[in-house]
Amino acid sequence: MGKLDGLGGDKVFYYFEEICKIPHGSENEKALSDYIVAFAKERGLYCRQDEHYNVLIKKPGSKGYEDVAPVIIQGHIDMVCEKNAGNELDFLTDPIEIYVQDDFIHANGTTLGADNGIAVAYMLALLDDNTLAHPPVETIFTVEEEIGMGGARTFEPFDVEGKRFLNMDTEEEGVLLSGCAGGRRANVYLPAERCDSPVSRKAFQISIRGLKGGHSGADIHLQRANANCLLGRVLYQLKEKIDFSLASVDGGNMDNAICREAEAVVLIPKEDEEKAREILWKAEKSFQEEYNSCESSITITMEALKEEVFKVLTEDTKNKVIHILMLLPYGVQTMSLEMDGLVESSSNIGVLKTTPEYICFDNAVRSSVESRKEFICQKIKSVANLCGAKVEEVNDYPGWRFNPDSPMLELFAKTYQERYGKEATISAIHAGLECGLFSEKIPNLDMVSIGPEMYDVHTPDERLSISSTIRVWEFLKEVLKQMNH
Repeated sequence: MGKLDGLGGDKVFYYFEEICKIPHGSENEKALSDYIVAFAKERGLYCRQDEHYNVLIKKPGSKGYEDVAPVIIQGHIDMVCEKNAGNELDFLTDPIEIYVQDDFIHANGTTLGADNGIAVAYMLALLDDNTLAHPPVETIFTVEEEIGMGGARTFEPFDVEGKRFLNMDTEEEGVLLSGCAGGRRANVYLPAERCDSPVSRKAFQISIRGLKGGHSGADIHLQRANANCLLGRVLYQLKEKIDFSLASVDGGNMDNAICREAEAVVLIPKEDEEKAREILWKAEKSFQEEYNSCESSITITMEALKEEVFKVLTEDTKNKVIHILMLLPYGVQTMSLEMDGLVESSSNIGVLKTTPEYICFDNAVRSSVESRKEFICQKIKSVANLCGAKVEEVNDYPGWRFNPDSPMLELFAKTYQERYGKEATISAIHAGLECGLFSEKIPNLDMVSIGPEMYDVHTPDERLSISSTIRVWEFLKEVLKQMNH
């Protein structure tokens, strides 16, 4: 018996549980890709797996739909791998530990991977069911979406015939997405100049924990705290009162996730230990008050290290680290003037990492306006230049421009109204979807994106609504049935 048996939704939850059993973090998708290929071969379906492990599967139209124009359905097979401190799950080898509570599927202290595993489950359930009415279906399973949309970049659509495109990477039921932001990674590298540790100083690890985090695009408007930014503020406050040394700073694992935890190794004069603790206590109280409407568990701790620290960053490098953390743009930068409530531009300091050569600050920049995206990147480069750091700009991807005259959008909106007796919300999203890249590869695509309710994606609190997943599945089947011409 599977943990999701008996939930309904035909075989959607069966396949979602199967997906959870197979490790599939970004750059570790081969096993899941091979599973999908084996699935197609067992059913005699056209299947192509490329060298990057993207997969295309084609299924002919059902009876009476054989000559109807095909529809492309697309989702990504990789997931963000985040876990709570102390969780020992190995994302490279271990299955996701899932459980059901009330109307939600959760993971045990890790990300669930409903983003975008539920899309994969929908597609497999559709391909596996020969009782459904549908046009010819071309399902595209992409890799590395979470780390720069590598799969969509490398996928070659030479054997794709459809012009109707359904992306299933939306996280809110009843919303028909018809536009998204473009983005770029702007990563700052500050040379890590070091010197011998001063004598008569004690080593401590300062840790910031308990933040909610979230998706750095879809959740950025919630104004949640970023642990990397808070760490910069804490170090700045210490610098004003105490002559300390800095050995390392680290926080976050993904630049497209709002950083939940960050830490610094510092060396403090023994006589200043209590003073430092008082500064951190005041900072903790200040942050708790500042973010009381969106964060409930911010903690700052300072623990003595047993091992000795022999090298620290030079005083000049320490100050540059603090200045960069204080000055890098974070959060909403501009709001859309065309669509009420839509974030236009944002930036997120998702990863902070100390290596032997550099202190690295990884930033995810998003905007639906190309010039705004460029402006934010120029700000980041200006901060870096002032501090003697270099910037690497990578993984630029286009946005998806809203088309109010889309026939796909009209069909989905009409079907939703008829099925539920209310209008769907037509919107764009401040997050990167692969639609922009596919629209460049396949001319004249008519696109829409849907999905079920899920919450706190990219965090260990991620959860998927069972009832919503079933409703979206029934809605999808009805829309496909309506595609009879």
